Amino acid sequence: MTTALVLGGGGVTGIAWETGLLFGLEQAGVRVRDADRLVGTSAGSTVVAQLASGTDLSELYRRQAGGLVAEKAAAFSGADLRRLVSTLLFTRDRAKALRRLGAESQARVRSGEAAERRAIIAERVPVDVWPDRDLRIPAVHVETGLLRVFTREDGVALIDAVGASCAVPLVWPPVEIDGQHYIDGGLPYPANVQLASGCDTVLVIAPITRGLGLGTSVKAQVRALGGDVRSVVLTPDREAKRSMGRNSLDPAAREASAIAGLAQAERVVERVRGLF
Repeated sequence: MTTALVLGGGGVTGIAWETGLLFGLEQAGVRVRDADRLVGTSAGSTVVAQLASGTDLSELYRRQAGGLVAEKAAAFSGADLRRLVSTLLFTRDRAKALRRLGAESQARVRSGEAAERRAIIAERVPVDVWPDRDLRIPAVHVETGLLRVFTREDGVALIDAVGASCAVPLVWPPVEIDGQHYIDGGLPYPANVQLASGCDTVLVIAPITRGLGLGTSVKAQVRALGGDVRSVVLTPDREAKRSMGRNSLDPAAREASAIAGLAQAERVVERVRGLF
């Protein structure tokens, strides 16, 4: 039996909530970090990179609950949010829409912004060496509009792969890797559950469940894995949503989000127990 842990995107509050939830599950004796395959999209790429590095979850939780990881507050403007949604939700050519979105993001980059953003990602990820594990981190290739999945075989710095997957368009600069540019791996799929294909058991932890376009929701992607796959999907409950707030890019909500994730773990642990 092969197992997969799939962590979805959801900004800095998503990182905190996922970390709290995972810490709570591990405290209850459920070590989901031992899954055969780790898939992390956007915010989830940060968390799987941390898990794969072997850093203790109690320490990761302490960093989030204590606001000890440097972050920079951000938010979508109303105009940019409408542009993002309209560009992807109503397109017939998804790759073309993503190329256009990536190009606009690239045109907005300010001098020194890319280096500043990389330093923030380096604060999140404790090591820059890929672990000897099946770790998959998706990002969207700006020049083609297609998804690229980074693994240790690519020879790309782990920090850059995570940074690429976390490069929210129209907010953060695209990440340059080998002369190519990449933006957020959560477009249009918020968790890229399809990357767990071939595994018998899949746990999806997703702060955001609805993608931009038909068939992009987490629920639809889990169904597409097939009826023989054992799966559990965990999403923020009412208390967690309240704690996470409306702006997932606001670091001020990290402490409440981490605490909410830890509390939610107690309520969902029996759904997960036995998968790993």
